[in-house]
Amino acid sequence: MRSMIAIARPIIEKKDIEKVVKVLESGMLVQGEQVKELEERVKDLCGTKYAVAVNSGTAALHAALYAIGIEPGDEVITTPFTFISTANAIRMVGAVPVFVDIDEKTYNIDPKRIEKAVTKKTKAIIAVNLYGQPADYAEINIIAKKYHILVVEDAAQSIHADYKKKKSGNLADISCFSFYATKNIITGEGGMITTNNKKYFERAKLFRHHGQSEEKRYKYVDIGYNYRMTNISAALGLAQFDRLDKLTKRRQHIAKNYDKAFKDIKGLQIPYIDENRTSVYHQYTLRITKDFTLTRDRLKKYLEEKGIGSAIYYPQPLQLFKHLVKNKKSFPVSEKASQEVLSIPVYPALTDSELEYIIKTIKNI
Repeated sequence: MRSMIAIARPIIEKKDIEKVVKVLESGMLVQGEQVKELEERVKDLCGTKYAVAVNSGTAALHAALYAIGIEPGDEVITTPFTFISTANAIRMVGAVPVFVDIDEKTYNIDPKRIEKAVTKKTKAIIAVNLYGQPADYAEINIIAKKYHILVVEDAAQSIHADYKKKKSGNLADISCFSFYATKNIITGEGGMITTNNKKYFERAKLFRHHGQSEEKRYKYVDIGYNYRMTNISAALGLAQFDRLDKLTKRRQHIAKNYDKAFKDIKGLQIPYIDENRTSVYHQYTLRITKDFTLTRDRLKKYLEEKGIGSAIYYPQPLQLFKHLVKNKKSFPVSEKASQEVLSIPVYPALTDSELEYIIKTIKNI
């Protein structure tokens, strides 16, 4: 009997284990040289001046909003079609999430709808690079400049992706990565902030370390959190980082095979990648419309019966959660997408035989 093909599975190799063991044996477990090295690697990849490692993608978003000066009562525009961390981070600094619907093809925030949501209280836009494809930052940055507001790139799913020949992580005033256990590279739990602004860099460093100066111990400048990354996590991240190009190409190879297999199936829409950008396929997300043989939920169940994992990212747009918004609004594009999207395995550890089996299973419906 075929074992279940998971929706995601991290790759832990011998080198990963060796790097982590080396840190454990050194006794230097907390934030240190490995963290600094990982910051340098990410900074160099993105082409930014600064990078700040933290202990989760949520911490990165929280610290980034603090760093750019978002305060209680401020409004931050973002998408309702994302993981809840994006909006929770806004609430965590006391600000108000203002949702704007998505582009139907890319699932990223629709720049054409942003301007209508800007008010005197708007201080920032968080654009999410959903499934691994960057949002339209050229248009977003034009709007932000017009209204003197800042842009945060939620790059949790898009490390190594490109937009107009620039790397994700260098597309906004400040950017945030996640290195969670199912991300394109992992530290177990972890995150990273990148920016070209020295002030934001310094404030983010304070915020991750109890508001304490990293130059003078017990000198507290402001409120802060214990958001530091450990050397253990960073060691794992460094080993993963050595394979980033290889891991990315494998995801793209799997996606290319899916595209070829499914592009002509009625009612089954493959991912749309907009011009002048690449996707690193954190997820490979199909869209199941009414023209397909099965409904989305029936397809999910069918795949499970055949030993293939799948997942819905995301089943409920964020405007439906009471702690985020007081007055519910309708975002029809996001709501429709939440009823039709289904992600299938695209992680690099997926074998060629598993890939062929998934393709054959779906084509045979």
